[in-house]
Amino acid sequence: MSYQHRYEASLGDPSAYWAEQAEAIDWFRPPTQMAGQTDYGTFHWYADGELNISYLALDKQVAEGRGDQVALYYDSPVTRTQQAITFASLLDQVALFAGALRRKGVAQGDRVVIYMPMIPEAAVAMLACARIGAVHSVVFGGFAANELAIRIDDAEPKVILTASCGIEFDKTLAYKPLVDKALALAAHQPEFTVVYQRPQLQAELQAGRDIDWQVFQQGAKPAAAVVVKGSDPLYILYTSGTTGQPKGIVRDTGGYAVALKFALQHVYGMNPGDVWWGASDIGWVVGHSFIVYGPLMGGCSSIFYEGKPVRTPDAGAFWRVISEYRVNSMFCAPTAYRAIRKEDPQGELARAYDLSSLRWIFVAGEKLDSSTCQWLSDLLQVPVLDHWWQTESGWPMTAPMMGWPEPSEARSGSTNKPIPGYDIRILDDEGHELPDGQTGNICIKLPLPPGFAWGIWNNNERFRQSYLTTFPGFYHTGDGGYKDADGYIYITGRTDDVINVAGHRLSTGEMEEVVSSHPMVAECAVIGVEDAIKGQIPLALVVLKVDVDIAASELETQLVQRVREQVGAVACFRHAVLVARLPKTRSGKILRAVLRKMATSQAYAMPSTIDDATILPEIEDALKQAGFID
Repeated sequence: MSYQHRYEASLGDPSAYWAEQAEAIDWFRPPTQMAGQTDYGTFHWYADGELNISYLALDKQVAEGRGDQVALYYDSPVTRTQQAITFASLLDQVALFAGALRRKGVAQGDRVVIYMPMIPEAAVAMLACARIGAVHSVVFGGFAANELAIRIDDAEPKVILTASCGIEFDKTLAYKPLVDKALALAAHQPEFTVVYQRPQLQAELQAGRDIDWQVFQQGAKPAAAVVVKGSDPLYILYTSGTTGQPKGIVRDTGGYAVALKFALQHVYGMNPGDVWWGASDIGWVVGHSFIVYGPLMGGCSSIFYEGKPVRTPDAGAFWRVISEYRVNSMFCAPTAYRAIRKEDPQGELARAYDLSSLRWIFVAGEKLDSSTCQWLSDLLQVPVLDHWWQTESGWPMTAPMMGWPEPSEARSGSTNKPIPGYDIRILDDEGHELPDGQTGNICIKLPLPPGFAWGIWNNNERFRQSYLTTFPGFYHTGDGGYKDADGYIYITGRTDDVINVAGHRLSTGEMEEVVSSHPMVAECAVIGVEDAIKGQIPLALVVLKVDVDIAASELETQLVQRVREQVGAVACFRHAVLVARLPKTRSGKILRAVLRKMATSQAYAMPSTIDDATILPEIEDALKQAGFID
């Protein structure tokens, strides 16, 4: 059966198509309801089905004879630690920790915030929450205390699970003081905190609130997997909002389980017993979908890597992992490969390893430039496959279907064709569909397929306003691009105020709030500029208050420190340029779209609404003097 036939079948009768895919899941009780629409316009799937995703990832695998197969290969070059954890062992650890949570009063529907580095205990925490029906919210360990506090207040967790530290290269990052500061800032106070003490740093525990990870589990009884409904939330994952306030994307259990099983097999071409590597972090959607839940549900061995692509100990780190664990396929953001190429442009380090197990690699999260793609393809001699998805989607939206007999070939500059279930259209600003080859807003015609987020925690109206109102009947992705005559999708960039830093979506509005809070700053605009390694990095254009006196370099240093403290090192905020004024509309709105194009040397038209056109040459001169444009 051809791609086109399957794709058209998924759009022609979505309920029938996804009912068939749902048969790949072991339900406690199969669903009788397929797609259902919420009262605010989104879609949920399999609402009355009964299942447990922890059961599917662990108990089912052991029951099918994979108990002795490795579930997680933990590889931590930063601590010189390696561990092979079998499905049977992981099941025992998860069941015990789930029992400890339940004994402490964590029940179905309670929220649990997980703020941990890439250690196996983080996966145990996620799976244990899913096992008892608690809703976990993983917060990336690179976020500052202020960001953690915002998420604590929004999710209102009963418990926080954390570790004493994370490690970046040779630097130990204390997590517990960040958690303590976040709790001091937060209005909501969890009942208790569980701390995993790492040998690299012992955290000081607060009596009456903090519990040692090992002590917490002593005397607990292993918990069986509870029955949850397909419509029950599995997790909340916060993604950047254009206003600066993060959006708590809610993922349901049933649709997500079906989507991940489908994607692992049909999109990524993985089968039980294969070794898969999602080279990301559990704080991001990739970590949820394709480090923990997807690979384990599919019976694969998943790499759980704590390290960087370079300096751990060198730019051959990725090749060592592929060779040592016989990785069959992997996923990574292009940033990692650009960093490797910079350190080892001839690829000499790769030639020291046997990479013959590798079938293909997937990249996503940011634009894959043709130079990096060609370098990687020549070096590894396997297909390099670009694809596209978002936190909101939870799984790919465009990709070659590598599990099918005739997958779509890769095409330079394209993230490939839409995956079944995704009716992708290119619309102009008035909502009219554009012809092939013309750039516009990338939108998805409703209904959305299983696994797609169907709400924002405590604020479903915000979901509707953010994604469904601009183009009625469509989900607005926030990405711009075009479609060619063969149906291939090309992403040209974001159309909103979110930038992509090394595959991580971050809000420029949030950074603007931090910069604007400096006592000498009158106003500012933060935009994304191109970076050879990370794809994009933030740049602040800053207007000082009248009669203040500070050197530009000193102000930049202070602003960098502020953003690092309040947003986190993940923002990679390093540059601020002083300008006399910012271009605005007559109604006073900063023309950020023009600034973005200017900073990336794109052609732009003079906006008809601009208040003072003479400001734009001033900005150009400032950007040239700072070395951002030629």
